[in-house]
Amino acid sequence: MSEKRDYYDILGVERNADEKEIKKAYRKIALKFHPDKNPDDKVAEEKFKEAAEAYEVLSDQNKRARYDQFGHQGVGGASQGRGGGFGGMNMEDIFDQFGDIFGSSFGGGRRGSGGSRVARGSDLRIKIKLGLKEVANGVTKKIKVNKLVNAEGVTYSTCSTCNGQGRVMRVTQTMLGAMQTQSTCHTCHGTGKIIDKKPAGADSQGLKRSEEVVEIKIPAGVEEGMQLKVSGKGNAGPFEGVPGDLLVVIEEEKHDQLQREGNNLHYEAYVSFIDAVLGASIEVPLVEGKAKIKIEPGTQSGKMLRLRGKGLPSVQGYGSGDLLVHLNVWTPKKVSGDEKDLLEKLRDSDNFKPNPGGKEEGFFDKMKNFFNS
Repeated sequence: MSEKRDYYDILGVERNADEKEIKKAYRKIALKFHPDKNPDDKVAEEKFKEAAEAYEVLSDQNKRARYDQFGHQGVGGASQGRGGGFGGMNMEDIFDQFGDIFGSSFGGGRRGSGGSRVARGSDLRIKIKLGLKEVANGVTKKIKVNKLVNAEGVTYSTCSTCNGQGRVMRVTQTMLGAMQTQSTCHTCHGTGKIIDKKPAGADSQGLKRSEEVVEIKIPAGVEEGMQLKVSGKGNAGPFEGVPGDLLVVIEEEKHDQLQREGNNLHYEAYVSFIDAVLGASIEVPLVEGKAKIKIEPGTQSGKMLRLRGKGLPSVQGYGSGDLLVHLNVWTPKKVSGDEKDLLEKLRDSDNFKPNPGGKEEGFFDKMKNFFNS
């Protein structure tokens, strides 16, 4: 196991730093490596936890005294969260113990008594239209997003009303004596700081509008109305807070031949009366390319054929749906004189009379037999 780093070095403070300096240093590092700002970044997560361990020891007078005298051995070599130390500490442990540092709007963190609030940017929602081929294969889209970003050149100072705490205390005299209440600072709205200087075009929160090209990876099998989240790509958080998320709503473009139902696809195939009687091979469209299917002699209108695995993939990765081909016998509306004479000769043939073998199978019987096949 690698040797533990000095807690003072982790936070970047001198050994004689006071409580406010330690808290300020920890908050700066925690904001930099917070999971909301660094999604799926294991290195940032470890640094975030490392800083939390250092702060837990140095913010406690007794633990700090033991650490100064005996080093890591004096505090058990690690912080004592529910997970049993920095290595086992999870995000819930950190937010539970240090909610006064992060605030309720900081990606699942909680506000402790008197803690300044880290503002979170608002989420953005966009719609993306996908063709059936893109749904079947998955796709990466690059989309221009108009969003709020932190303007360059903004400078901040500590709020003088709450001294950077984000909360103000009020004492009210009642018949029962003095009552102390705590509320969000109305000057800084709980952030603990105010803007000293901002460039032209920036709003009162130090934000401005800008376009950003965001790469969005869309998995195969997504459906109409499904919503994907791209963490940290929403509007920037006011006062250097954490950004919101980008929510991507899926819209499907209608295919000119195939209809979707879940992971299955449906196709209406029309065959001539002659092909239905004698049998034939026909082509049916797939998401990509075509497939040949055989029409058996004597095929009845309404018969369904299943092409297994030729539908759409499951977005959870559980295989693919099927292509269901609905066969419809096409009846011509007009015939020539010779054709009419030929058909008249066939009219009285037993083979061309309905139900030559008895009662015709009903629609619901067909459906039952099809899905049991």
